Amino acid sequence: MKRLIVNADDFGMTAGVNRAISEAHRRGIVTSTTLMASGAAFDEAVAAAAVQPSLAVGCHVALVGGSPVLPACDIPRLALVDAGGQTRFRRGFAQFIRATLSNQVPAREIEREATAQIRRVQAAGIALTHLDTHKHTHVFPEVFRPLLRVASALRVPVVRSPYEPPEAARFTDILPRAGLWMRWLPVRALRLFAAEFRRQARAEGVATTDGTIGITLTGFLDQRWLELLLERLPEGTWELLCHPAYEDAAWRAWGPRPGAGETELRILTSEATRRSVERLGIELISYRDLARESRTAAA
Repeated sequence: MKRLIVNADDFGMTAGVNRAISEAHRRGIVTSTTLMASGAAFDEAVAAAAVQPSLAVGCHVALVGGSPVLPACDIPRLALVDAGGQTRFRRGFAQFIRATLSNQVPAREIEREATAQIRRVQAAGIALTHLDTHKHTHVFPEVFRPLLRVASALRVPVVRSPYEPPEAARFTDILPRAGLWMRWLPVRALRLFAAEFRRQARAEGVATTDGTIGITLTGFLDQRWLELLLERLPEGTWELLCHPAYEDAAWRAWGPRPGAGETELRILTSEATRRSVERLGIELISYRDLARESRTAAA
């Protein structure tokens, strides 16, 4: 059996992202989304979720890029105060990971900020079905261990498995795209942590999928790539991550690849995509479905 959760990241980031995710759910294959607690369009996203009860909503825990929920005094090594006096996370994934792996960012600060973000979403009336992280920071044990502890403590039933199966994107596929070479290599290498992630998730009583497709192709996904990912989907329960967006000025300020957001919106709502899912016998489910299964299994 092949089951697929289609999760749109960055809900609440901008008004254009909110509109695109809502449209990709109503008219397309998106079944789930993750909400940024500190997003500029957070309140609008909460309102949109309230009128779309079929859309499963999780928390998109941000530890890099943007601003934290907590003040700098509570997380002095996770967040930095910039020249203008604003509390910010480290801007880049590489900078954050270097600091984390060199023990500059304590696990307790990750726990505090993740807890604050999750509680803010829950306080808005969202019954969270799952968690993931912005830029997949929880691909490393130094991040997924505290994140899984927080998920367990706050009774969030599922956490994204941020590991891509090797058949999803082969090196021969990306040879024509030089910009993807340096992404393909670490995505493959970081699968080394997948088994430990699953062990830790079980120990904390948190469910997860078999993995995630679309990581390597983030920003480059088009109709051809999407259909190739669907054709190669292994047996099991997987997530396809996506980032549909209407590309307003606020979205562009985050620095994504121009054209990527609206291209993803088109392919997620295309009839060709729907036909491919049906032809390949893929069952679309949501993270709410997986959460219900995990609760039933634990009972």
